[in-house]
Amino acid sequence: MTGTPEDTARWRELLSADRLPAFALIMLGVWLQAADALVTTTIMPSVGADLDGYAWFGWATSGYLVGVVVAGACAGWLADRIGLRRAMVGSGLLLAAGCAMSAAGPGIGFFIAGRVIQGIGAGWVLGFCFVTIHVVFPERFLVRIFAAATAIWGVATFIGPLIGGLFADGGAWRGVFWLFAVQALLFAWATIHLVPAHGGEQGGRVPFFQLIIITLGIVLLSSAGVVTAAWLQWTLVPAGVVLLTLALIVDRKAESRLFPRQAGNFGSLIGAAYATYFATMAGAIGFSIYAPAILQFTNGLSALEAGYVVAIEAAVWTVAALLVAGSGPQWRRRWIVIGTLLIPMGLLLLAFFLASGDLPLVLLGGAMMGGGFGLYSSFANRLVMANLDEHEGATGSGGIAAMRNAGGAAGAAIVGIAANVTGFADGPNAQSVAAAGFWVCAIGVPFGLIGALAAMRLVALARAEQSGAAVKS
Repeated sequence: MTGTPEDTARWRELLSADRLPAFALIMLGVWLQAADALVTTTIMPSVGADLDGYAWFGWATSGYLVGVVVAGACAGWLADRIGLRRAMVGSGLLLAAGCAMSAAGPGIGFFIAGRVIQGIGAGWVLGFCFVTIHVVFPERFLVRIFAAATAIWGVATFIGPLIGGLFADGGAWRGVFWLFAVQALLFAWATIHLVPAHGGEQGGRVPFFQLIIITLGIVLLSSAGVVTAAWLQWTLVPAGVVLLTLALIVDRKAESRLFPRQAGNFGSLIGAAYATYFATMAGAIGFSIYAPAILQFTNGLSALEAGYVVAIEAAVWTVAALLVAGSGPQWRRRWIVIGTLLIPMGLLLLAFFLASGDLPLVLLGGAMMGGGFGLYSSFANRLVMANLDEHEGATGSGGIAAMRNAGGAAGAAIVGIAANVTGFADGPNAQSVAAAGFWVCAIGVPFGLIGALAAMRLVALARAEQSGAAVKS
């Protein structure tokens, strides 16, 4: 079941001298995007105190998220347009510039502007890393690479809050951003030497219309998470989702596209995979956002302790991805279905026990979700990349991160509304915590089920494609 079939490379092949530098560059890019977001969450109280910006906490996160999603959406197109090497160098430099702005920000407005630029840089860094995987590594390396990337996320989940806490406790929160600026410059420098200089001949005209629609959609969703008027929240979320759907429809018919032509066709393999990414992330995001505060109230945990309880999701995600990385074709398809089913099951368990104070069951629910993502993600990514034609390789691979982040934005807005309806936004008390603990997870169950259904469709299409290829041969 977990042996290494002929079509899956071994770890020693991936880490050989000729592949290790490119592999290390990709892992650095994943680290930059993962750790930046996690560290910033830890230091935001210090930022608010220094810059008198407590009222703008939400906008610092939302601005970053807007940049990440919009940049990720056009990463593949940009790589085709100007060439992968130049695009990656530019993304590293832009990320460094955004970090420097945040570090030097004299006020909260300048800081938020820096966060937006950081988001654009980070979205491009991660999107271009996905494109690099598609360009540089043959298909049989993909599952191992994505498993390793998952491990980097797991490491960032544990180390990121610790780094942020050390800088914050030392009264030097600005040093965090200088630290990441240096790492972003290192990424840009390494790219010059490690990424092949090809591409730049494709791309066509700038797909401004699709980018404008996506930007507006993400802005509406992100704004829904920070406004307080309930009627406005309930208006912004569906409007944002409609705009994102419209962007896929328009993009499918456009001459110059951001995504593969089949991305908006949920009856296709690519469309089913994208729907799986979006729905599962939208369902699971509520646990990451609200569990720390709820656990501090119900179990008396410190902020750091609560953060590490929530980190069980990332830890099990990493372990599961590594354990099944060598699975054969039949088990890859099974893991996709099993993994996506575990996500709504974990959410259902958490809905009833997150606010109960029963910490072992909370850990179990988080582990189920993390295990679900770990079991399915690498294999779904491999299916997507293996089924992209030569002209859509960059846009299709870069779109994976964009779809996940868009799902996270939509889910964050929806659970934010659910939490506000329970009264949680006015401060935790026994009643609001009990209600919020249920709804921020329960509202994700339908999304998780949609993701599981999309994954079943993905697997059925992959199986039919394989059978058709076998008949032809």
